[in-house]
Amino acid sequence: MKTIDDFKNEKGEIDSTGIKQIIPYEIPFLMIDRVIKLEKNKIIAIKNVSANDEYFKGHFVGFPIMPGALIIEGIGQAATLLVRYNLENHYEKDVLAYKIKEAKFSSPVLPGDTMRFEIVMMGMDARGALLQCKAYVGEEIRSECSMALAVVDKKQFRSKYSSLYK
Repeated sequence: MKTIDDFKNEKGEIDSTGIKQIIPYEIPFLMIDRVIKLEKNKIIAIKNVSANDEYFKGHFVGFPIMPGALIIEGIGQAATLLVRYNLENHYEKDVLAYKIKEAKFSSPVLPGDTMRFEIVMMGMDARGALLQCKAYVGEEIRSECSMALAVVDKKQFRSKYSSLYK
């Protein structure tokens, strides 16, 4: 089985094809286009915000802005990659949102913007991780929050809830 480092190119970046093999997301819900830096305690990831993104058709009509919940989702996906990078046998785990605190939105993210997620791990144990998160456009912070992600055994978690899909 591949390690996350195996998905990095010569610059240390991971493209969307690699990202989709590490975290269980697919377009249109994948909110990260590229990882430009991934270290033990930090990740920097990019989302190119396109006017063609489906959510712009209805948020807001006549004045499209990216929904704050989707900005936080992008932050969470980048944070998930960082947590998985620090897990042995990460394919045997699910990484889940546990707590989002003090989410702030300073100014809107618009079609055509390139959003940069910068996530720093504050601490991690077998149960999960605490992270400080920021989303930038250029050098301007557009959103920030602190986040806790839970780490659970994939087989146990999914078997507990699989009856909901029958």
